[in-house]
Amino acid sequence: MSLHRERHLIERVGWLRAAVLGANDGIVSTASLIVGVAAASQGRGEILVVGVAGLVAGAMSMAAGEYVSVSSQSDTERADLARERAELDTQPAFELDELAGLYVARGVEPDVARLVAGQLMAKDALGAHAREELGISEITTARPIQAALTSAATFATGAALPLVTAIIVPASAIVVAVSVASLLFLALLGGIGARAGGAPIVKAVVRVTFWGAIAMALTAGVGAVFGVSA
Repeated sequence: MSLHRERHLIERVGWLRAAVLGANDGIVSTASLIVGVAAASQGRGEILVVGVAGLVAGAMSMAAGEYVSVSSQSDTERADLARERAELDTQPAFELDELAGLYVARGVEPDVARLVAGQLMAKDALGAHAREELGISEITTARPIQAALTSAATFATGAALPLVTAIIVPASAIVVAVSVASLLFLALLGGIGARAGGAPIVKAVVRVTFWGAIAMALTAGVGAVFGVSA
C-alpha cells in the first residue's frame, strides 16, 4: 500500500498569520497616514515623506514585534519541554501513567491506552508528551525568525500599494484614490488570506475592509480638523 503525505491547512498557520497581519497593517496604517496628511491639505512631498517613513518604520516595528512575541512563545515551549524531559528522567512510570490517562480520557480502553503509551514512549517519549500533554508539535511550534521576516516583508508590500497610488494620482485626488484603492487591496488580501487558510472568503473580505475603512475615516477626520486649525 503506497504511502502519501496529506497537506493540511493548519500547517500554514504560522506564516499565514504573520503574512496577513503584516500586509493588512501595512495597507491600513500607511493609507491612513497618507489620507490623514492629505486631508490636512499638505503637499505631495510631505505626503510621500510620511508614507515612506511609515513604510520603513512599520516594517521594522512589525519585524521586531513579531520576533519578540514569538520568541516569548518559543521560550515558554522550551521551558515546558525542559521540565517534561526532567520528569521523564526522574519518574518515567508516572509519565507513562499520565500519557495513558490522556488516551483513556479520549475514549481509549485502558489496556490499549497503556500499550500505545508505552510504544510511543519507547520510540520518542518527549515527543509523545509534547504532542499529547503540551500541544506542541512540528506544525505549531513557534518560529520567531520566520514570523519576523514574513511580517516585515508583507508589511512593506502592503504599505507600498497606497504609497504608489499616492504617487501616480493627481494631488487633488489623493484622499479619494488612496482610500478606494486601499479598500480594494484589503478586499483582495482578505480573499487571498481566506483562500489560503480555508476560511469563508466573503466574511474575511467584509471584516478587513470594514475595519480598514474605519481607520482611514478616523485618520482623515483628524487630519482635516488639524489642517483647518492650522
